[in-house]
Amino acid sequence: MRTFTAHAGLTLPALGFGTYRLNGTEGVAAIERAIDGGWTLLDSAFNYENEGAVGRAVRNSGRRDELIITSKLPGRHHARDEAIATIEESLFRTGLDVLDLYLIHWPNPGVDKYVEAWGALIEARDRGLVKAIGVCNFEPEHLDRLQAETGELPQVNQIELHPYFPQAELLAYGAEHGIITEAWTPLGRGYDLLEHPVLTEVAAAHDATTAQVALAWSIALGALPLPKAASPERQAENLAAADLELTDDEVARISALGRPDGRTYDQDPTRYEEF
Repeated sequence: MRTFTAHAGLTLPALGFGTYRLNGTEGVAAIERAIDGGWTLLDSAFNYENEGAVGRAVRNSGRRDELIITSKLPGRHHARDEAIATIEESLFRTGLDVLDLYLIHWPNPGVDKYVEAWGALIEARDRGLVKAIGVCNFEPEHLDRLQAETGELPQVNQIELHPYFPQAELLAYGAEHGIITEAWTPLGRGYDLLEHPVLTEVAAAHDATTAQVALAWSIALGALPLPKAASPERQAENLAAADLELTDDEVARISALGRPDGRTYDQDPTRYEEF
């Protein structure tokens, strides 16, 4: 599978497995199926309340060394001491000795503690609690400030990205600075994206599904999509999107679907607050 590599050497597969709403016993089973099916990058968060399910599935798999486990710091714990304790709690919840990637979930600029939180993530990495660190939903202004005040940029920025919201500016920023862009909601949750005529036409040309086309489009742009699926059939279908190569014209046609109001829930990181 194609991989993406960040400025400090972090290398991730071109597709990751989203675990949002995969909780409890059923969540463990779904995540175990994903691991058995070949998924190696698993994306969780403190606020998903399923770090325990992810950790149980990872431990049950017997393949810990092959997997890349991600979690995220919630906005209510951006203060340094709270951030460190929350990262430690994520380890306790998963039952793992170290997390491979830890992200700040949102910048919460109104609270204005995201630089302090970033310093805590740097400390956690240096203490060996996590291997690599990054952020989610950070705009260029937030990223520039991290570098200016700490001297260090994230290796990952996970953002909302799908054909109705292509995020060209942030993709370009990431490419220029060696930041891997991950895409949440890559299938446009809540929209009619997968029924759009452009995607259906491209899918027919490749004997693929529209979901596979949307994921392949993201990868072609240089973004790492994180689709979620519980059934083994859908998990396998999504993973196969890594082998789908679109033409430059198809990528451009899909990108042209972008909308000024393309955000799924109007969660603008310059003003949205997540706790």
